[in-house]
Amino acid sequence: MNTQDILKIRLHNHLLGSATLQEPHEVVSYMGAMQSQAFEMAKWGIGARLKGATNAAIEDAINTGKIIRTHILRPTWHFVAAEDIRWMLQLSAPRVKPILMGYWKMRGIEKSVYTPAIRVIEKLLENGNHLTRQEIGDALIAQGIIADPDLTHCITGIAEIDGIVCSGRLKGNKQTYALMHEWIPKTEKLCKEEALERLARTFFTSHGPATLQDFCWWSGMTLTDAKKVMGQMKHDFICKEVNGRTFWMKNDIVLPTNNDDSLLLLPPFDEFVVSYKDRSELIEDHHYGKVMTKNGLFSPTVMLNGEIIGSWKKVSIKGKPNVEVSFFVKPTKKIESLVEKKVKEFSEYYK
Repeated sequence: MNTQDILKIRLHNHLLGSATLQEPHEVVSYMGAMQSQAFEMAKWGIGARLKGATNAAIEDAINTGKIIRTHILRPTWHFVAAEDIRWMLQLSAPRVKPILMGYWKMRGIEKSVYTPAIRVIEKLLENGNHLTRQEIGDALIAQGIIADPDLTHCITGIAEIDGIVCSGRLKGNKQTYALMHEWIPKTEKLCKEEALERLARTFFTSHGPATLQDFCWWSGMTLTDAKKVMGQMKHDFICKEVNGRTFWMKNDIVLPTNNDDSLLLLPPFDEFVVSYKDRSELIEDHHYGKVMTKNGLFSPTVMLNGEIIGSWKKVSIKGKPNVEVSFFVKPTKKIESLVEKKVKEFSEYYK
């Protein structure tokens, strides 16, 4: 197995080689969790993995509570399927919460603020009332609990990790918060070992070939936990040494025989890029800083057969969504033709 094999298998496992699922929430459930800082573009990360997907269909899945956007795994925004959020929070919260509490401390917030703030938030959101962060912040300020509206995201972030609130129905293009126990049906509880195995199995199925270090980066779990859980389920996976690293993947992968070039327009923070601690298979070193910064910012990427060859941005032409592309090197006519097809697909996604 070589670098090209790794990328080809990843494209297939990421559902970027061929669309096999029908519904947006099925994609999110299959992927486990999908990083989603840039909300508008993050929805396209789901759409790129569905045939004939539309922005409206993905927003419908959010507005009906099938897809939740919340802080989980690493302390950042993720999409997660509603049926997975409770066991995943139970597993990740003990590692994520101290990080968020450390951020609180840096902002000078006392723990004594949290309890009265939560009482207010629970009262505001009860009986199916979904409010934006600004609406919640205005209420906390009005009741004298906080003075700075920017602190609202600290409080709601901890409330998400504690399983008190989660994302609700959209208000225009703004996310709202809802009470989790009202918005999401109760699901089974898993012990730590069961939850860890489910998370690892999901990751290496949807993101493999990947290393144990990749899994730790993606999940926030320890290397000790990663080694233990892989030992428990290794009969379902195979490992290969490539580029001096050990990659794990499912042992029953059947790749499509189609060898056509694959060109993709992926959003910033897409799982295909952000999920791996080592991204050397994806991009040449001298191009790295053009799409990824040292402080963790990721640009939308143009991918050819799994390798980053440029960046792009969403623009509006005569009121309609369009794309501007910037390549690292001058593209061939064939690549330009492939880009045109993807731009058309992206435009149709917003119809």
